[in-house]
Amino acid sequence: MGHIGIRDLEIFAHHGVYPEENEKGQTFFVSADLYLDTWQAEHTDDLTASVHYGIACERIKRVMTEKNYQLIERAAGEICEDLIQTFPELNKVQVRLYKPEAPIEIPFGTVFVEACREWKDVYVGIGSNMGEKEAYIRSAIDMLSDIRGVQVKKVSALIQTEPYGYTDQDVFLNGCLKLRTWLPAEVLLTFMQEIELKLHRERKIHWGPRTIDLDMLLYGEEIIHTERLSVPHPDMKNRRFVLEPLDEIAGWAWHPGEKKTIHQMYEMLKKREAEKS
Repeated sequence: MGHIGIRDLEIFAHHGVYPEENEKGQTFFVSADLYLDTWQAEHTDDLTASVHYGIACERIKRVMTEKNYQLIERAAGEICEDLIQTFPELNKVQVRLYKPEAPIEIPFGTVFVEACREWKDVYVGIGSNMGEKEAYIRSAIDMLSDIRGVQVKKVSALIQTEPYGYTDQDVFLNGCLKLRTWLPAEVLLTFMQEIELKLHRERKIHWGPRTIDLDMLLYGEEIIHTERLSVPHPDMKNRRFVLEPLDEIAGWAWHPGEKKTIHQMYEMLKKREAEKS
């Protein structure tokens, strides 16, 4: 991965909690680190194979001067998101925003905040067993595509599967999606749950019937355990309706807990099923 660095870009802007900061303004300094594949640029001298750092500097200035923010954390985050959305070549952006004229009574050199955005490959299970099942699934995919910071890169074939856990219900249509996102895992989870609500999902019975079901299966190669989220999905190794469509679009993907690829996990599941039959 290549790296373009921008250091101490000087910008006069109006950010701060206090009214006088917004009225009078002050000088800020911005440093940015842009991470991308520069191999082609290194071997062809082709500007289009890289990011024009002059344009990147203009984008930073635009974000800093178009609006006033009370918190410089907000300004730094907006710069990150503007750069990573503007330049599709970027894999990761880190921004440091310095405020040397901060209203601090003790002598100091400067204060700064740092923000980071990085694209991650995320795999999501999707399913429905109520009403127009395929229509619900397509609607959910469209809604995911409309979220800023989310790209739907691959959609598996939809397979019909028997219900899992609670069996007294209709058969499911199931599939898997590959997303690319710079949203944190729990922020993405919140958007997914909002989509479920918009498509009238009701959580009355555990593993019960649903208009739409969105499950985060893998978030990069991270292992996450919080009150709201466990990733990788804890039971995916036992679920054919997950591993079969996931193997179709990402058989090479690595499960950081099992230390196996998805294809290896799917083959092991098929072997266990054959031994039981």
